Amino acid sequence: MSEKLWGGRFAKSESKSADEFNASIEFDQKMYREDIAGSRAHAAMLAKQGIISPEDAAAIDEGLAGILQDIEDGKIEFTIENEDIHMNIESILTQRIGEPGKRLHTARSRNDQVAVDFRLWTKKAVEGRLADLNRLLNSIYEIAEANKEVIMPGYTHLQRAQPVTFAYHMMAYFQMFKRDHSRFEDCLERMDLLPLGVGALAGTTYETDRRFLAEKLGFAGITENGMDSVSDRDFALEFLSDVSICMMHLSRFCEELILWSSTEFGFVEIDDAYSTGSSIMPQKKNPDMAELIRGKTGRVYGDMMTLFTIMKSLPLAYNKDMQEDKPPVFDASEQLSSCINIFADMLDTLTVNADRMATATKYGFMNATDAADYLVSKGLPFRECHAIIGELVLYCISHGKAIEELTVEQLQDFAPQFGPDVYQHIDPRACIKAKVSEGSTSFDSVNRMLGAAKEYLDKQK
Repeated sequence: MSEKLWGGRFAKSESKSADEFNASIEFDQKMYREDIAGSRAHAAMLAKQGIISPEDAAAIDEGLAGILQDIEDGKIEFTIENEDIHMNIESILTQRIGEPGKRLHTARSRNDQVAVDFRLWTKKAVEGRLADLNRLLNSIYEIAEANKEVIMPGYTHLQRAQPVTFAYHMMAYFQMFKRDHSRFEDCLERMDLLPLGVGALAGTTYETDRRFLAEKLGFAGITENGMDSVSDRDFALEFLSDVSICMMHLSRFCEELILWSSTEFGFVEIDDAYSTGSSIMPQKKNPDMAELIRGKTGRVYGDMMTLFTIMKSLPLAYNKDMQEDKPPVFDASEQLSSCINIFADMLDTLTVNADRMATATKYGFMNATDAADYLVSKGLPFRECHAIIGELVLYCISHGKAIEELTVEQLQDFAPQFGPDVYQHIDPRACIKAKVSEGSTSFDSVNRMLGAAKEYLDKQK
């Protein structure tokens, strides 16, 4: 007969290779705190309902508390023979306290046990990532506030488009990560339902109190359908989706820092502490931290696709495939946390080359739209103005001039409406100040954005 806790029905033991293949303790031991918390709550509920004695519940609770301490102190080695974190802890408990330990699994299954452990772990992971994002949002706010007078080129298609402020560019990323924060909050709300107490899939014959368990374990409520409860991994899929979107935002930001720190741009300098050198070229200073974050984004996408693929064709209810749900979630959460924190460190120490940015705004005809708007203010239709400025730019390119370098007389060859006041409208800072629509790059608008960001961050404290 098999020596497994579930081995009564089996005439012989599992092969060593199958034992190793079947075991998940290598990775699910990360959930030892959650497993012990769930078991202590379950024992308390069983005693409250008169399903086990108060004495047995006390012995179980004391035993589990001791196991938790010993794990924290590094005194316990888990075994493959006990497969997973749930059976390892139950086995150790039974060895320590005897008969009461065998009563712990009354009115529950490993199916709902792993479901509650995984939700508890993922809830903590979400809370951790929310804290990480708060730190990053503060870093973005600080660098924007410190450089709100700095002007730079804004780009579309990686071509210079219109002048903007550096703070405006930073606050675009603030909005992205603020949305990420909101997504994680939404994700947390949906996963905050207790699956424990539904048994393997169909419920239990014992008069349990699932709402007591929910309160004990800090869940807002309970799941409604047992079959869904043990087979649902939507909360993990949603978490991975949110992590992937956040990593995409980090990757975009990193790509810009990589470009901006190049000699060709020279807009920023990444601190030496977050750069590396070359083994052969002594002059090199490489933005490796930013590049690694960009690369790890692909890794996290792989984690997300792993779980989507695992879940895509599983019939109800629990299937062993779902044992593979945890490694991608563990990995993605850890990768996001390390990436956010190293990125925030990098941002906190970033040098902004304001002069280089300002100089770059003088080239590339970024004031062309403002020149067209100037002609609109003189009564011409925008489409006609657009055509006039297009011809003007073509002339400037062929003559190696900027628009502002032409005389009024030269400008009037293209449109007699040009007057001496045009130069006041096409200076880069004037172009920025002239933007009056909500959400624009004007200095006043960006100050409002910074004020709103500060209010938002204060609420997160």
